[in-house]
Amino acid sequence: MIGNRRIIKYDKKGKLIYYKRDDGVEYWKKYDKNNNLIHFKNSTGYEDWQEYNKDNNEIHFKDNSSHEYWYKYDKNNNRIEISEKEYKEIEYNRNIKEYNSRTKCSRFELMEI
Repeated sequence: MIGNRRIIKYDKKGKLIYYKRDDGVEYWKKYDKNNNLIHFKNSTGYEDWQEYNKDNNEIHFKDNSSHEYWYKYDKNNNRIEISEKEYKEIEYNRNIKEYNSRTKCSRFELMEI
């Protein structure tokens, strides 16, 4: 197409952050400090977001088209889709375990004080 050209931009780490196709459709990408894609959008209106755990595994995906997925990983690091409720229970239990490891007591022991 005459007058149109493809434009590609990368960040300092070499990750694609902007792309414009020959037909004019544009794409933007944003990454976290670990180079995980956390936000994507395009000029047609589509947008999505991702969250990752400490091992850089995707744990949550959501887009503006009403799609939302939660994930956990088995011992072989295989991704398993789970419900939001199950994910929140896993996070709650992880937070309690982390808190207990720092305080060296359980929430039940705190109740007895």
